[in-house]
Amino acid sequence: MGEFTIFLAKPYFKLYNRSMKVIMIMFDSLNRHFLPNYGNSWVHAPNFKRLGERTVTFTSSFVGSMPCMPARREIHTGRYNFLHRSWGPLEPFDDSMPELLKKNNIHSHLVTDHYHYFEDGGSTYHSRYKTWEMVRGQELDTWKGLVKEKPVISRMGGHSKAGLALNLLNREQMKAEKDHYVARTFKLGLDFIKTNCKEDSWFLHLENFSPHEPFFTPEKYKKFYPHKYNGPAFDWPPYSGVKETREQVQHCRYEYAALVSMCDEYLGRVLDLMDKLDLWKDTMLIVNTDHGLLLGEHGWWAKNFMPFYNEIANTPLFIWDPRSGKKGIENDRLVQTIDLAPTVLDFFKLKIPKDMLGKPLKDTLAKNVKVREAGLFGILAGQMNCTDGRYVYMKASKELNNWPLYQYTLMPAHMRSMFSIDELKTAKLAKPFSFTKGLKTLKIELPKAQRINKRIRETLLFDLKNDPGQKYPIKNKKIEKMMTAHMVKLLKENDAPKEQYRRLGLKAR
Repeated sequence: MGEFTIFLAKPYFKLYNRSMKVIMIMFDSLNRHFLPNYGNSWVHAPNFKRLGERTVTFTSSFVGSMPCMPARREIHTGRYNFLHRSWGPLEPFDDSMPELLKKNNIHSHLVTDHYHYFEDGGSTYHSRYKTWEMVRGQELDTWKGLVKEKPVISRMGGHSKAGLALNLLNREQMKAEKDHYVARTFKLGLDFIKTNCKEDSWFLHLENFSPHEPFFTPEKYKKFYPHKYNGPAFDWPPYSGVKETREQVQHCRYEYAALVSMCDEYLGRVLDLMDKLDLWKDTMLIVNTDHGLLLGEHGWWAKNFMPFYNEIANTPLFIWDPRSGKKGIENDRLVQTIDLAPTVLDFFKLKIPKDMLGKPLKDTLAKNVKVREAGLFGILAGQMNCTDGRYVYMKASKELNNWPLYQYTLMPAHMRSMFSIDELKTAKLAKPFSFTKGLKTLKIELPKAQRINKRIRETLLFDLKNDPGQKYPIKNKKIEKMMTAHMVKLLKENDAPKEQYRRLGLKAR
């Protein structure tokens, strides 16, 4: 009888106590207003609608640090990036979620066509995973070597001829849909799932740079959006105010929608495979983005240089957690990018490092538990943005020159270059911050050109309940005082540099 009891106990333990699997499908620059889940009625995206039926849809998900690599640092570290530095590599003192998984015998795998990982400012991210695969050809990826550049006549979207020539050369390598970077990236992700579906304890980060600009798609996806257009080629908007005609703006929005439809098609292939392999019973699914994108709304294109309206900051987020089984519902709790790392670690029953300030969303998904009163979001040298889910407060610098402002880093690299000699000449050693594991960092002056933005000199306050489109800023001292208190509290919790308080005219508590 004793032997018979032991025989039953072993499979029982394996079935109910095993580590499970996580698939994170991450798109780039996904504007939630183009998804049926958030009220869109004209974009062809049936698989996003299907996704909403299988997951919890978050309606108050916000970015933290902008744009691409700062957001990815948050996905690794579970804490804000933008209070201390701009775009750059992971730091030696950072706690990286994929690396923590790797160290605990949970296989972390990255599939990506996000070429910024392989530039100076993103060079330490992909190697935190146990394994990784890269697809070439996105945007300005320096992929194919052509010594003599082909002549370019147009200047689509205000981009340089050299940049456009590089991108057109990349496009020429993708004659058929199977050659397109969306198709190739998802194929690698699907291959990983098929190969490892019967194994336990793995994390797949399937990351697609689309629908980031340029909005390059096969013709079949453009056919969803028939329209008359006689203007110049325009599927790559500039980072600036809208100067184009109404016809050009609408055409570009259709081009973006076509790329969203292509993303939808390949998202559906992952959902199909999860159905076929019955992965829903033990696999968490997260579908997210790093940030949204302005496509003519508020008179702006793209991101970074303007106020971070909700088309940028309020992101689509879908999560399926097999532990709770909640699906087909909306959740209005305020969550942020920094919550993703602790959510994944918690799913695998790993200890969450003390320096991760994001919160695991297990109980938020299961019981609608609140994880925060308010959250910060922004970009170094930009407005300091704070939201409690109802109000968004965008506080501009009170200093005309946005001064003082510094970068704190041990990895002095910008997006596509090292810090300049002149920048490094200003470097001093700063005292350790609460999250730097006792290490001092370089304290480097932010050059004038990087800290002055005349477009964001105004402090704005919006009531999202009564003005979801953020068309009418309000004046309310009581609400502004409340949001300022949230801001100061969060700056303190994140051990923000003193000059952040000074430039914003805030008093540290």
